[in-house]
Amino acid sequence: MEVKMPKFSERIKELRKEKGVTQAAMAKFIGCKDRHYQKIEYGEVNIPSLMLERLADYFEVSTDYLLGRSDDRRIL
Repeated sequence: MEVKMPKFSERIKELRKEKGVTQAAMAKFIGCKDRHYQKIEYGEVNIPSLMLERLADYFEVSTDYLLGRSDDRRIL
C-alpha cells in the first residue's frame, strides 16, 4: 500500500516557488530526473529520508514542517 503525503507535496512546491527555482533545477539539486521530481511534487512518489533532510536544509525549514507535522518552519 502506497502512502501519499499531500502536505509534503504542497509544501515543497510552495517553498520552491518562493525561492524562484524551477522543477528542473530542483531535480538536478537532488539528483533525479525532472519527471521524478514532478511526481514528488504531485505526491505520486515518496522520498528517502536522506533526500528529505537535503530538501529541509536547502529550504532552511524543519523536516517536521515539510512532512506537515508542524506549521512552524523553524529548525529546532
